[in-house]
Amino acid sequence: METDERPGRILSDDESWSVLQRNQHGRLAVSVLGEPDIYPLNFIADQGRLLVRTNPGTKLAELTVNEKVAFEVEEIGDGEAWSVVIKGTARVIESQSEIDEADKLPLKPWIPTRKYTYVEIRPTRVHGRHFELGDEPERY
Repeated sequence: METDERPGRILSDDESWSVLQRNQHGRLAVSVLGEPDIYPLNFIADQGRLLVRTNPGTKLAELTVNEKVAFEVEEIGDGEAWSVVIKGTARVIESQSEIDEADKLPLKPWIPTRKYTYVEIRPTRVHGRHFELGDEPERY
């Protein structure tokens, strides 16, 4: 049976990374003791990983309790949209040489605050989709 529904197209890994590299804002999902949290934040995609900057607080504490995270970015254009979800592990960057390298990247705080802690997210799975936007199809 033919249908006019268009549920979206799965992106290749390269296409998914292209979406990540074009964007700088996303959402980090963490879970501690069965309680999920989602944090909006800015990031940079660099060398097959994501980097974020943060300060001590709830988000950083939760990452040290459970390093398993999910990260989502979406991009909405004229009549189309992309969504990429990464599942992976997060770690605080502690070595000075890694911090010095991260400092060279154009990752600046989203809000007027100083953020001195870098967190690296290494993906174990990347899943992206592309959607054509439009109205719901008519019923037959």
